[in-house]
Amino acid sequence: MDLIKYHSDFIQYLESQDFKREPKNLYAPVNYILQLGGKRIRPILTLIATDIFSGDHKAALPAALAVETFHNFTLVHDDIMDDAPLRRGKQTVHEKWDINTGILSGDAMLILAYQYFENYKPTVFQQLAKLFSKTALEVCDGQQLDVDFETRNDVTIEEYIKMITLKTSVLVAAALKMGAIIAETDEEQANLIYNFGLNLGIAFQLQDDYLDTFGNPETFGKQVGGDIIENKKTFLYLKALEVANKEDKEKLKFFYKQKLEDNSTKIVEVSRVFQQNNIPEATQELIEHYTNKSFESLKPLNISDEAKKGLELFGNNLMNRNV
Repeated sequence: MDLIKYHSDFIQYLESQDFKREPKNLYAPVNYILQLGGKRIRPILTLIATDIFSGDHKAALPAALAVETFHNFTLVHDDIMDDAPLRRGKQTVHEKWDINTGILSGDAMLILAYQYFENYKPTVFQQLAKLFSKTALEVCDGQQLDVDFETRNDVTIEEYIKMITLKTSVLVAAALKMGAIIAETDEEQANLIYNFGLNLGIAFQLQDDYLDTFGNPETFGKQVGGDIIENKKTFLYLKALEVANKEDKEKLKFFYKQKLEDNSTKIVEVSRVFQQNNIPEATQELIEHYTNKSFESLKPLNISDEAKKGLELFGNNLMNRNV
């Protein structure tokens, strides 16, 4: 598993695509968001899965770009819904252009993502398109739950895990299963790698939640405290409500009713409540739980021990990231 090779091959394939087409105001934002960088985790997972099952990761490049294009489409629209100013340390698409451009360019990205599957033979195309449609709809389900949670005061931790499973981890899981489909492995093996990705995706989102409050602004790439500003009922908030004393609970509820111009005090006070109630430690424990659960799916896989160790290393590195 040569992650540097996967990354460079993917970037080379991405740069070979023609997004400098007309109308410019539709495709320039597409090119902008895809060139902003990011971790490229999902497309790399597609390449990894194809490689470990067939030894030919380049066969998965079109599907990998489909996954990355779709993921970035969701980011463009999420940023509009969250009124987010930054993405990967740069202006979000709707800030750089405008909201209408962000909506339409995002729509175009969704359609472009499907077009990349046309590079595969009919049987593989059908399986990829079926999985992709299912996953795309689940991501929308998760996004709607996330929006619904903003106006609910009875969200449970179980419901939150379901929401992030749909909004985030199903795409991580699908990215891996697409690689298995391209390698034409059997359904049982494809489902095992899917389950690995599903639990890893939950751990990944929990790590993202943790970094949103306790990350380094210089490396995180997004506005630290963004979830607090938006009153997002993340695991950190829900766990704090579960374990905190009455005074801290009231403080959290008070701040999570506020939409302020200056959020600096809100971020400091909410972060302090989290720290006083050992929420960072509780979050890290849950991240470790889902990471270990993901590794359980690797044991029955018909791949080399070296490949299994490589996937575990990838998972552990993902959980120890600061970006």
